[in-house]
Amino acid sequence: MQNPSGNKRAVSLLSGGLDSSTLLSYVISQGYEVVALSFDYGQRHKRELESARRIADHYKVKHRIMKIDLRAIGGSALTDDISIPESSLNEIGKDIPVTYVPARNTILLSIALGLAEVTDSSKIFIGANALDYSGYPDCRPEYFDSINQTFKLATKKTVEGGYIEVEAPLLRYSKADIVNLALKLKTPLEMTWSCYSGKDKACGVCDSCKLRLKGFMEAGSEDPVRYEALPKFYSDYLKGRTK
Repeated sequence: MQNPSGNKRAVSLLSGGLDSSTLLSYVISQGYEVVALSFDYGQRHKRELESARRIADHYKVKHRIMKIDLRAIGGSALTDDISIPESSLNEIGKDIPVTYVPARNTILLSIALGLAEVTDSSKIFIGANALDYSGYPDCRPEYFDSINQTFKLATKKTVEGGYIEVEAPLLRYSKADIVNLALKLKTPLEMTWSCYSGKDKACGVCDSCKLRLKGFMEAGSEDPVRYEALPKFYSDYLKGRTK
């Protein structure tokens, strides 16, 4: 949507993963003065926050890390003592998985809204994706339509005629589209982290790793991140590239 205020300040959510890092590259390329916003919300590991710090430093943007405790809510394999699933690609997205964090995007976007108001930002960018995703209800287009209507009523700035909009530019991108955009924008993909594990190498077996590797395969590229194991579809793809 066209920005009626002409304001080029933005808050961009940055988890350190492929999507949010590519998004940050895109937002910067559009000429926004950015505050990158990350969350230490009680997730299983801090590895993704390390990536977020490195990426924010790479782009020399202001970076806030907010600490909140979603472990107090629980109910997710990312914030509770629940095992991380290992699904086949054709199973991913059929049901809402246990990695869904209850109300996470609503909570994080509400905090981002407060920061956007204080920093006089006109946009809040989030790297949500509705195509190659794991079935999360807060990554759907209708969710963002609804939350934008709510946010218009939620701040002093907006009720006094100001403008803050949540935008998800990657919402209808496939993972391959995101990889291609990242390559075009020279996003430092080697710094990103998508794995649900916090080890030195990505696991290669969780849903997030498989979706990421599928994206690289379909984009005809190779993921620069190191993996402990590779799913067969990606191993076969790499073998084909070397022939």
